[in-house]
Amino acid sequence: MLFNSFEFAVFFPVVAALYFLLDPRWRWVLLLVASYWFYMAWRAEYAVLLVASTVIDYSASRGIAASDHPRVRRRWLLFSICSNLGILGFFKYFNFINGTLRTAAGAAGWPWPVPDTDVLLPMGISFYTFQTMSYTIDVYRRVLQPTRHLGKFALYVTFFPQLVAGPIERAPNLLPQFFRTHAFDQARIIRGLKQMLWGFFKKLVIADRVGPIVDPIYDHPALHDGPTLLVATFLFALQIYCDFSAYSDIAIGAARVLGYDLMENFRTPYLSASIREFWSRWHISLSTWFRDYLYIPLGGNRVLKWRWYFNLFVVFLISGLWHGANWTFVAWGALHGTYLVAALACAPFWRRFDAFTGLDRRPLLRASINVPVTFVLVLLSWVLFRARSIQAAGNILRRMADPHAGFDGLRHALFDHAPVVALITLAFAAGFLVLDPVIDGLVKGERTMSRPWQYAFYGSLMAVCLLFGHFGNTAFIYFQF
Repeated sequence: MLFNSFEFAVFFPVVAALYFLLDPRWRWVLLLVASYWFYMAWRAEYAVLLVASTVIDYSASRGIAASDHPRVRRRWLLFSICSNLGILGFFKYFNFINGTLRTAAGAAGWPWPVPDTDVLLPMGISFYTFQTMSYTIDVYRRVLQPTRHLGKFALYVTFFPQLVAGPIERAPNLLPQFFRTHAFDQARIIRGLKQMLWGFFKKLVIADRVGPIVDPIYDHPALHDGPTLLVATFLFALQIYCDFSAYSDIAIGAARVLGYDLMENFRTPYLSASIREFWSRWHISLSTWFRDYLYIPLGGNRVLKWRWYFNLFVVFLISGLWHGANWTFVAWGALHGTYLVAALACAPFWRRFDAFTGLDRRPLLRASINVPVTFVLVLLSWVLFRARSIQAAGNILRRMADPHAGFDGLRHALFDHAPVVALITLAFAAGFLVLDPVIDGLVKGERTMSRPWQYAFYGSLMAVCLLFGHFGNTAFIYFQF
């Protein structure tokens, strides 16, 4: 079920109303049934995978806690990790690996008889797999005790607001909340609805209006010149941020309405002054997951310098692969890993440069340089993320770098076909980086606004959504991951 669908517009108010009418002892049952209904509205048969992940990690965590023998505990942990990654690998990566081997065998002149599988990628499998795995790993590390309540653990795995595209929650934060009683709190509900409205605005008015401009250009890059591709890349950066952060806003807001707190997933990432800072602001739940469950176990920065660089690069390489079974995503992750390693290697030089030029004493001036440079680096990486293939990405970058390209194609692609949409999008984009932290502060209660201004602002926001929103049940970009 999509957040931006008529079905959800009926589903969520009904679930929220029933939730507060029910005896608190049985609310978890309602949420569990609603969560499975939410997921099964897409493909009912794939709910079996949710059940499998739930049973595997519930059993593994109980087995780990029941023994003090290191070997027994490791076996249960390996059972959990191998089972989860095995399911994820089969559904998401089998055809990718098989196709790569087929290509390599063909290049060597060998036959490759293994056919691809004809299965659909389960929606949100990368998200809920990581969420259940983190639970078992935390039990193994003795960070938390495993719950005996199978039903509430199943709810932790399937909680519908964040089931399909995160945030990727941790059991120490979310699971205890299912054991508490959440009273009807009007102020909290209003804050949740405001955050949901902001998410719907970003999705319906910005992301889904930008998509029809970006898609035909990136689907056929050979037909477009460099300036057109450059503007399309900028618009895609806006689209993917608004699309993905919109899902997080709606998920966090919906959970807040029901009385639950989900972790923050975005923090104005395009205002970052470095790639490292960007990853502390973009998809925070994933970047912290890789930090805690891969980077630190590899040794983090507590190793020799070359190994530190290796750890960083490997983490981002795997992060790229997590996003999709395509070499473009691997290259995207490798590029970000290269950015970070290069920044660390060059850090002494830049410190001396800042001291020599006086930039170390002028933080605003330094930020005014570093923020645009970081954004350009991120923008270049989005080419790999959005392109259909490595070859297409290389062609796009070559055309963008062509100094002899004209602007006729840009005018035709953007303004002849969608002038109003382009202008509205760019106008909102200009003020978006200012509005986003303001709205975030309002929904958290960290900022205040007089009641008339609130009515005016949120009324205008709703009017813009109704007048300019794209109501076509367009899936969120990260559903494919």
